[in-house]
Amino acid sequence: MTPRRILACLAMLVVTTVPALAANPQRWQLNMTPGVTEYSRQVYDLHMLILWICVVIGVIVFGAMGYAIFKFRKSKGAVAAKWSHSTVAEVTWTVIPVLILIGTAWPATKTLIWIDDARESEMTIKVTGYQWLWRYEYIGTDVNFISRMDRESDRTRMLRSGMDPAAVQRDGENVYLLDVDNPLVLPTNTKVRFVITANDVIHSFWVPALGWKQDAIPGFINEAWTEIHTPGTYRGQCAELCGKDHAFMPIVIEAVPREQFDIWLEEQNRLAAGDAGDSNAPLAQLAADDALLANATESL
Repeated sequence: MTPRRILACLAMLVVTTVPALAANPQRWQLNMTPGVTEYSRQVYDLHMLILWICVVIGVIVFGAMGYAIFKFRKSKGAVAAKWSHSTVAEVTWTVIPVLILIGTAWPATKTLIWIDDARESEMTIKVTGYQWLWRYEYIGTDVNFISRMDRESDRTRMLRSGMDPAAVQRDGENVYLLDVDNPLVLPTNTKVRFVITANDVIHSFWVPALGWKQDAIPGFINEAWTEIHTPGTYRGQCAELCGKDHAFMPIVIEAVPREQFDIWLEEQNRLAAGDAGDSNAPLAQLAADDALLANATESL
């Protein structure tokens, strides 16, 4: 492989991974985030359990290797033993790994079955990925809107824009490439079911604080769910390389108390139905969004 090809591969790795790592940045973060849902905490606990099991195994194995290398080195006059096999050793290093696998498989299987159960959800949201934005539809309502990267980040990222990425702020936080014009609003303490698909190529809906990532595949419907307990703003990214603007289709979820969400949803329903004072505005926006998607599809 030529040096130029190696550099190109490294550049592609940076482009595809750095935006994802920046979804919920924390200084010196080296581990998974515990998240803000029971779903994410169960995954985190399972991850930590298996991590510490691996740490203990590593300490024992490499400790034994280091001890043997130092204690029985040739310079000390050690002579290698000559034997064909040991039945006790073979049984031991077969049984112990099997017991470890069973011990980790049981909680892992239990967690996987639990996180796959989206029944008894109180509401359903359809998520559709496009190049390079998201569409959210609140099933059973008239609320249906597009969410794309905020205009300030979009202008700043342009070549030779002369704008400072550090100046893209919201509430004192740098949100360059991480903010959107229309966030997905969800109620807290409510089980929300997602049905996820795509209109063009494969995307992936990923918000680290929720604890899961789900592919959005054209012609298929994938399912996931969440129940957020802590109000706040949670950011994510498309986690599947989907084209030249893959790094510029962030996800923002605003979790609010159920009472506040019901007021917001009622207002959005009125706007979508054209019952508000400026009834043409939401309809015009929806028409503009549809035109944008149509143009994007034709340009592929």
